Amino acid sequence: MLKHALHRTALHAENLLDRLLPRRPRSGADLVIDPYIGYATPEHLIVRGRVLTRLRRSSPRDGQGVLRNVRQMISLFLTDEAAGITVCHEDATAVSDEEGYFQLPLPPGRAPGWHDIPVAVADGGAQTACPVLIPRPDARFLVISDIDDTVMQTSAYSLVRNLWTTFSGNALTRRVFPDSAALLRQLSEYGRNPVYYVSSSPWNMHAFLAQVFRQADLVRGPMFLRDLGLSETQFISAGHGSHKGQSIDLLLNAHPELPAVLIGDTGQKDASIYGAAVRRHPGRIAAVLLRVPADGLSAEDERDLAKLRETGVTVFAAPSFEGAAQQLDMETAALMAAEQGPGGL
Repeated sequence: MLKHALHRTALHAENLLDRLLPRRPRSGADLVIDPYIGYATPEHLIVRGRVLTRLRRSSPRDGQGVLRNVRQMISLFLTDEAAGITVCHEDATAVSDEEGYFQLPLPPGRAPGWHDIPVAVADGGAQTACPVLIPRPDARFLVISDIDDTVMQTSAYSLVRNLWTTFSGNALTRRVFPDSAALLRQLSEYGRNPVYYVSSSPWNMHAFLAQVFRQADLVRGPMFLRDLGLSETQFISAGHGSHKGQSIDLLLNAHPELPAVLIGDTGQKDASIYGAAVRRHPGRIAAVLLRVPADGLSAEDERDLAKLRETGVTVFAAPSFEGAAQQLDMETAALMAAEQGPGGL
C-alpha cells in the first residue's frame, strides 16, 4: 500500500511538472543518442540506446576531490529524455519510449564479433555508433555476471554505503576485483564465450561502467541495467531479484543452444535468485560461482546456498574466485570421463 501511494504521488508530481514546464518540439539536430551495447538473438540483432537532449559527462582527473566527484555523478542522472522519437539504421526504424529508450531490431547475417551499427534520429540527427556483440559459432557456453560486489566493489548490500561509494568516487577510483577480472578472461577463453553483465544500477551508469571496465581490462560485454523512470505501471523499476531473473531468462532464450555460467555474490541474495533460474531452466545452467563474505554467511544466506546445491548444479562459493575456473574445468573433465565409461576420454 505504501509503495502504491508513493508511486501515485510521484507520478502525479512528474505529470504536473511536465504540464508546468512543457518540452518544446525538437528536431533531430537538437538530440543525441546515448549508445548501449546491443546483443544478438537467433532472429535479430538488438541495437539499444536512449534519445536525450544532451550527454552530461566530463572526464575525471587524478586526485580530484569528493565534491567534484559528487557533481559529476549527479550530472549523469540529470537527463532530459526525448519520447516518441524515430531512430533509424538504413530502412529499419524504432521509436523511443516515454523515457527515451529504444531497441532497434535488425536482421541477422553479420559475421561473429563486434559491430558498430550507425544509428541516427530520423529527421536530421548525426549518426551514432551503437556497438553490438555477435557470439562466435564455436562458443561453449555463455557467462552471465553480476556487477555490484561481484566484479566491482559497491557495497550494494547497504544503501548508505552504496550511495557513498557511488557518488564519492569516480571512474578512476572505482575498484574492480582482480580475481573477477582474471576469472572472466579465463571463462571467456579470450573471446570465444560471450560475457554479459546484469546489475541493479540504472542505465544512466552505462557509459561510466564501460569506462571503469576498460580501465580494468575487464572482458567487454552487453550490460542489462535498470530503468529508474516512472510510468503508469512502474515505480522506479522492477526489484533486484526480478530484474536479474528476467535478464537471465532473456539471455538463455537468446542462446537456446548454449548452457550458462552464472556469477554473483551472496550480498544481494544471488544464491536464491540463481537457484530459481536453475529450476526454471533445467539443464541450462552449467555452474554457479558466488563470492561470499570473508567473515561468513548469514543464516538466511546459508539456507539459500544449501537450496542451490540441492538442485545438483555445480556451485563454487568462496571469498575469492581464484581457482574457480580450474575447478570447473576439472569437474567438466570428470563428468565427460564418467559419460564415456571405463577408459575415460
